[in-house]
Amino acid sequence: MSNDRYSMSFTTGSLFHRESVELAALYLDLGDWNAVRDKVIAENLLQTRTLNTLKRVCREVELEFLVEGSHQEQAYLLWLAVCRRYRFIADFAVEVLRERYLTLKSDLTHEDFDSFFNRKSEWHLELDEITPATRGKLRQVLFKMLREADLLTANNMIHAAMLSPRLLELFHQGSRRDVLYFPVFESELKGMA
Repeated sequence: MSNDRYSMSFTTGSLFHRESVELAALYLDLGDWNAVRDKVIAENLLQTRTLNTLKRVCREVELEFLVEGSHQEQAYLLWLAVCRRYRFIADFAVEVLRERYLTLKSDLTHEDFDSFFNRKSEWHLELDEITPATRGKLRQVLFKMLREADLLTANNMIHAAMLSPRLLELFHQGSRRDVLYFPVFESELKGMA
């Protein structure tokens, strides 16, 4: 059993793309992420129901690259932020999404999620505590995030990530593992760099 519990608090989430762009614009005005966070929290600019949700969203979108990035780069960065925040999603991205892409299986099904969830529950007993309704909601939110990041089509076909050279450079400044959260072949990465 793993001592490192999964955080499964993404049941009400999405990539918050629109909100992230709004925060980036606010950063351009204020020039300071702490000031952005304070203003967002004080005025509830993201219209979140709870302070904890608001603080989590602010942390996950505090990426200066959002100020300059294209719509697609922003979506990829938000997907990366979600993967960094939720190890369950990161593991799913690497072990299911990317693996299916690399083995030329172009679809992603609810059964793929359920199978992954069941495998992980053998090592993460906290997953056994999740009700079937919550499990369904987790699957729904995860698939929604994948669509918002343009990594999954409306009919659940895996869409290859088109990582720009400057986004790859940003990834390489951090952890090289970051690129593993995306459906892309290693040979494609060499051509993109």
